[in-house]
Amino acid sequence: MNNVELPFIREMFDAIAPKYDFLNRSLSLYQDVIWRRRAIASLGLGNGRGKKMLDVACGTCDMAIEAARRTQGRLTVTATDFSFNMLALGNIKVAHEPHGKAISLAQGNGLALPSFDAAYDAVTIAFGIRNIMDRKGALQEFHRCLKNNGRVAVLELTTPTHTLLRSLYLLYFQKVLPLIGGLFSKNRGAYTYLPESVLKFPSHAEFKAIMTDAGFTEVQARPMTFGIVTLFTGKKA
Repeated sequence: MNNVELPFIREMFDAIAPKYDFLNRSLSLYQDVIWRRRAIASLGLGNGRGKKMLDVACGTCDMAIEAARRTQGRLTVTATDFSFNMLALGNIKVAHEPHGKAISLAQGNGLALPSFDAAYDAVTIAFGIRNIMDRKGALQEFHRCLKNNGRVAVLELTTPTHTLLRSLYLLYFQKVLPLIGGLFSKNRGAYTYLPESVLKFPSHAEFKAIMTDAGFTEVQARPMTFGIVTLFTGKKA
């Protein structure tokens, strides 16, 4: 992400942080919870004992919390985001979690992660990669942080390919969502930016190629919920 866009994106997420969880659940009809569960399941972390996960662009820590719950706190999770307000809310949620002690928070962005080389067994990013313009650079950074045989899970909003579904989706996404999001968050610009960023996101084949170029093997794309979300996975050989 270049220096011009970074402050804009950070300020936008800082502004919508108080309503972020509510709108995620409402606008996705709670499907976002299921999507995160599938993303964590794809990592093959077992019971998590002795393993470490890095969650990038963690927002309010939903992905990190899901990973800690799934492994009963045996997995060590580091959650990082460049939005201070998102991290502040995430910290409150983590403090109330039974397995919250397994999660540590750090401020940072996807192109300069607070990590040693080969430090993690898994790296995740949910609904954040589209906000990073240098996606290959971010994926290379994820690759650097992973141990050999470590896995990455990239969860992202995508556009359905079926003609009718695509038309209905675009109607909702471009007309309805900005109105609802703007009404509750008091920041319509953020929910106008959202559909624009999704529509500009690469196709499955294009993003898989970017992941491969960044060094990942066994790259797969798994569309979910009629293709409005895709789980991209890969491995560091």
